[in-house]
Amino acid sequence: MDKNNNVFNQLLPELSRAVAEAGYKTPSPIQAQSIPPLLEGRDMIGCAQTGTGKTAAFTLPILQYLLKNKRRPTPKKPRVLIITPTRELAAQIRDSVAKYGKHTRISHTVIFGGVGQNPQVKTINNGIDILVATPGRLLDLMNQKHIDLSKIEIFVLDEADRMLDMGFFPDIKRIIAKLPRKRQSLFFSATMEKKVVELASTLVHNPTHVTIEPEKLTVELIEQKIMFVSKKNKDKLLVKLLKDDDMKRVMVFVQMKHVANKVVLTLDKARISAAAIHGNKSQTARTNALAKFKAGKIRVLVATDIAARGIDVNNISHVINYDMPVEPETYVHRIGRTARAGNEGDSISFCSAAERNYLHTIEKLIKTQIPVDLDHSLHCEDSRNATGSDAKPAQKRNRGRGNGFNRDRIGKKAAKNRPFKKRSRK
Repeated sequence: MDKNNNVFNQLLPELSRAVAEAGYKTPSPIQAQSIPPLLEGRDMIGCAQTGTGKTAAFTLPILQYLLKNKRRPTPKKPRVLIITPTRELAAQIRDSVAKYGKHTRISHTVIFGGVGQNPQVKTINNGIDILVATPGRLLDLMNQKHIDLSKIEIFVLDEADRMLDMGFFPDIKRIIAKLPRKRQSLFFSATMEKKVVELASTLVHNPTHVTIEPEKLTVELIEQKIMFVSKKNKDKLLVKLLKDDDMKRVMVFVQMKHVANKVVLTLDKARISAAAIHGNKSQTARTNALAKFKAGKIRVLVATDIAARGIDVNNISHVINYDMPVEPETYVHRIGRTARAGNEGDSISFCSAAERNYLHTIEKLIKTQIPVDLDHSLHCEDSRNATGSDAKPAQKRNRGRGNGFNRDRIGKKAAKNRPFKKRSRK
């Protein structure tokens, strides 16, 4: 990029210095497209995934706005509100604000559940410029009169599609109702399904649109395979696989929080060291589990997709999809946890009959048929050949706040599969 066209040159010296110290010279596509209109005060709808540089794309213009419009923050009344669905993402945004604002005196804090509220309340009572929050704790403190949103000047809703998945939209609407009409609004989502678009339209005025296509999956170093298995035999198959010493550091993905707990209990009984990360775990428990996994004290980390967002661990040897993901894009995100920095990695997906159509949409997205391991002892032909209503999950009457099977987006024909050939390792 031409130096004269580098959007980082539009930043104030305090911010330019912090960006340079962070080692960034060239803006990412979303930063190049977002920073100029946001500096002009435009509303924005951005379609981009985590890992695209999105956080800096909105954090830097916010910091610049506050530097140019200095005023002492009022107790309980933040000037900027950033909402994100998970604790990990909230902490990640907080860290970005601290990193880019390190040469400023802009105040900020993060609030989320799972930890005591008193330190958070004390900080807010002192007055802050930027508040990063998850919806539940924010509403709780609003109801207790600890937070007043009447002075918000910039509002950011991040990961809107995940908010929808987690059942947060009613909470988000209650929060939006308390915001002043005159404000700058930024809306980000990895996908733009109908309900997400409808919410965005209520938030923004004459917005600029930025769309960043997700990175294409690089499969050369990831050995993918499917193992068809009955639902009742998934635990047996998992334990059997994890007896292999080559599985040194493994991430196991599940759809529901209670399933994560059940899988960990199963592995504990088999004397396989494991821990779970999901939304019902306290922040301390999540942090400890992740630290032990990174340090090699446990071999297996069992996670829901929501809790795993924003977590980056090197040298993961295997990713196991205990449950097939509902969204095909999630499959790409999951298996991308392995084979990083030029290393090889393996991805193994368990597919029961009711998940057969999920596999079809994944193969359609990645434009390839994933090899099938037909030789394992728990192979299930009924799962492999399931079609029609047998190839999709039973509809649930009540939808919880997890990643329930809430949509049938899949065609009826099952994909043909080619046998999996084991790769020889040098």
